Amino acid sequence: MAVVTRFAPSPTGPLHLGHAYSAILAHDMARAAGGRFLLRIEDIDRARARPKWEEAIYDDLTWLGLAWERPVVRQSDRLDFYRDALARLWSTGLLYECTCSRRDIEEASSAPQEGAAPRFGPDGLVYPGTCRTRPRGTVLPSGALRLDMAGAVRAAVTFYEEGAGPSGEGGTISIAPTDLVESIGDVVLARRDMGTSYHLSVVVDDAAQGVTHVTRGEDLFEATAIHVLLQRLLGLPTPVYHHHRLIRDEAGKRLAKRDDARAIRTYRDEGATPADIRRMVGLI
Repeated sequence: MAVVTRFAPSPTGPLHLGHAYSAILAHDMARAAGGRFLLRIEDIDRARARPKWEEAIYDDLTWLGLAWERPVVRQSDRLDFYRDALARLWSTGLLYECTCSRRDIEEASSAPQEGAAPRFGPDGLVYPGTCRTRPRGTVLPSGALRLDMAGAVRAAVTFYEEGAGPSGEGGTISIAPTDLVESIGDVVLARRDMGTSYHLSVVVDDAAQGVTHVTRGEDLFEATAIHVLLQRLLGLPTPVYHHHRLIRDEAGKRLAKRDDARAIRTYRDEGATPADIRRMVGLI
């Protein structure tokens, strides 16, 4: 089986050293195995995505010496595929419409419940289930949709970790159903303003593109259980996962797009070479 990796940035700001590390790692992994490296533009957040940042992504990656297959997949062109996946899940009774605002969730989660502290998962506060018992019709709603985690999980979720999770997790990872329900909860699979979500779109797209190895930061390790569960529910293959360390600043804080001082463009303007960038992120 040919190795297929991908780098999937969002065009919402400049690429920084952390992006460079992830992109180079995925690119080199595919090249070393004689495989394929793909670039995907994850632009479902239309309120923040900008054409200038998409062009900057192409420019920075080309400057780094990376080559990818064309045409580039853009998620904004694939909304119908996400809608089809949602319709399949809706037909099984595993989705429900949610009308809660962020404030509603915060207030419900902070209400006294036998002294229990609010629980946090990959998406923040674990949803308290306020809308779970809403009547479900036959027609897929256009609003926010959540996965009924308790109904969806029938067995442990298992995947193979080729890299390492935040606590050094590696090899075959198994997540118990109770952990999925209690620690992750009913995640959003379609947002009102997007018609999809990161969790759903990344699963649908990785399968459509034949990605065999998902290379990404360890900050997304907890979300992997969600993705593997969705793969199971939609009958899609589960790739090998390779979570890597995060590139951090001197204070130990992981880099974000607002850290313009760490932007690849800034280093380029200061005279850095692609080899310098590789050295900075520990790949030389």
